[in-house]
Amino acid sequence: MTATVEPGDIVTIEYVGRFEGGELFDTSRYEVAEAAGLADAQGRESDEYTPLSFTVGAGSVIEGLDEGVRGLAVGEEATVEVPPEAAYGEFLDDRVREYDPETFEGMVGQEPEIGLHVHAENGLHGDVTAITDEAVVVDFNHELAGKTLVFEVEVRSIS
Repeated sequence: MTATVEPGDIVTIEYVGRFEGGELFDTSRYEVAEAAGLADAQGRESDEYTPLSFTVGAGSVIEGLDEGVRGLAVGEEATVEVPPEAAYGEFLDDRVREYDPETFEGMVGQEPEIGLHVHAENGLHGDVTAITDEAVVVDFNHELAGKTLVFEVEVRSIS
């Protein structure tokens, strides 16, 4: 009988992550990233695209991916669809906050700019998404919140 992935196993997978519409957002395979133009966009070197290893059931990857590899054998491939509630959660409007520009600069220590990544004292991370004379808008939702993710996975090893 072939061993399959169970909780507590350390599994290594190759993966291709896409949104429901087919747009690539991440992968362990350099050739896939390069073909989609993602390699240049992320600025990662070819040797930074490596298989993902994690302990099943330890909470180190999103719930839907963790559950999606269970029962697979080495060499087996599967497509795992992960809804927002088993990935990065729903997009929450109350995680989008507005700050007075002077208050923002005092908290962050620099002028706001679109795309600036900030770390809040409460542990949240966010990105500046809009700037006006009256407000700086920071979105503290995960960039993949509210999205269904589709992973093509291949189990490389189980230990």
